[in-house]
Amino acid sequence: MNKLFILGMGPGSKEYVLPIATRIIEDCDVLIGGSRHLKDYAASGKILVPIGKDLDAAVQMAREHMNNKKTAFLLSGDTGFFSMLKYIKTRFKTEELEIVPGISSFQYMAARIGECWQDAYVGSTHGRELDLPEILKKYKKIFLLTDKENSPEGIAKIILENKYKNKRMVIGEKLSYEDEKITIGMPQDIINMSGFDMAVVVIKDEMEL
Repeated sequence: MNKLFILGMGPGSKEYVLPIATRIIEDCDVLIGGSRHLKDYAASGKILVPIGKDLDAAVQMAREHMNNKKTAFLLSGDTGFFSMLKYIKTRFKTEELEIVPGISSFQYMAARIGECWQDAYVGSTHGRELDLPEILKKYKKIFLLTDKENSPEGIAKIILENKYKNKRMVIGEKLSYEDEKITIGMPQDIINMSGFDMAVVVIKDEMEL
């Protein structure tokens, strides 16, 4: 039986997909992933399987195809950080998988703003709740993945409600794409903004950029 490939696709642009992942994709017959990744291979002649809300259906398709076709999951960012890998590993044995890491949106964002991030808290508000006041107490530098429910302006509100006045926020949207947007401001500025896309938010004391 073929192994199932789990490929990290980086922050967005194909330029940030690792060469090894690109070679594997070229050799695959079946690609399973989100629509923004699959659209790059619409004319490839490969079987494209979009991932919807029914994750079990996607996993079942992978199981059926990998018997006689080279099959890969295309996952955003890095495979090991808040990706579908955790779920896939509940359905496949580790030895059935070949995993290729990707550049995470945190790595990309840190590079764009000239920051180290080994001393930062890293987390995600995407579909989950964080005790942000407690995190703000413990860490001077925070990297967060956000969504529309847990927005940058919502984070700014929490910062202000907890009376942190020396925090600066950096918001990265559509990272690595041509229309990438990076917004820098104090929480009192960000709280009055809206319409942010899914973003990486960096919170840091007196950040110099």
